[in-house]
Amino acid sequence: MSRAFYLDHPDILQLEAEVLDVRPGAVLVARSPFFPGGGGQLADRGVLKWSGGVLPVTGLERDERGLWHMFAADAVPSGTVVLDVEPSFRALMCELHTLAHVVNALVYTRFGGALLTGAQLNEDGTFRVDFDLPGADNDALRALEGPLNDVIRQDLPVSATFMPHDEAQALPGLFRSKAVAPPVGQDGLVRIVEIRDLDRQACGGTHLASTGRSRPARIVKIDNKGRQNRRIKVAV
Repeated sequence: MSRAFYLDHPDILQLEAEVLDVRPGAVLVARSPFFPGGGGQLADRGVLKWSGGVLPVTGLERDERGLWHMFAADAVPSGTVVLDVEPSFRALMCELHTLAHVVNALVYTRFGGALLTGAQLNEDGTFRVDFDLPGADNDALRALEGPLNDVIRQDLPVSATFMPHDEAQALPGLFRSKAVAPPVGQDGLVRIVEIRDLDRQACGGTHLASTGRSRPARIVKIDNKGRQNRRIKVAV
């Protein structure tokens, strides 16, 4: 399968595609604007339109040929379909994912290179990020709210490039998760997301074009998750 369409065309939320295969409640296409979920980010929402009507997309599943789009109906779409991503939900995920990078960068630089142990973006406008931070002062973590909003006000550009996986692995700080890493494409490349003057790390999700497009954020809770982990919950 070629590189996911949304990686190279993040602003295109509607796309015509030919149906490659069909099964009960799902169709397969080679190209799709939908983000299928992963890395703590929820999958895109939207609809599939065809000559027989409009079907809400209920799930997404990737295989080596493309992306399956699931729906709760007995319809059998064929020929050309139109895939339409819901803009407001995509925008929310971009906002939360960008802010998660900002928090990650602040923790990484201010707490001795602490690694991420988990993350989850939520549809209610909150997200949580977990870090390997044994003995960390929770008040010091709460104090990151000011720097987080400073980064939003600075309106730093966000961009993405691709790099050979082996080269990325050799550069300290590009892989921040203790347990997982972004997938490597068939071309051997990994995607690197950069927030200018702040952060650079491997990531396969969707993001804002600049930090200033986010709403102000607040840290709503710090949790101790066992002896090693600290969980930071943020809301916009």
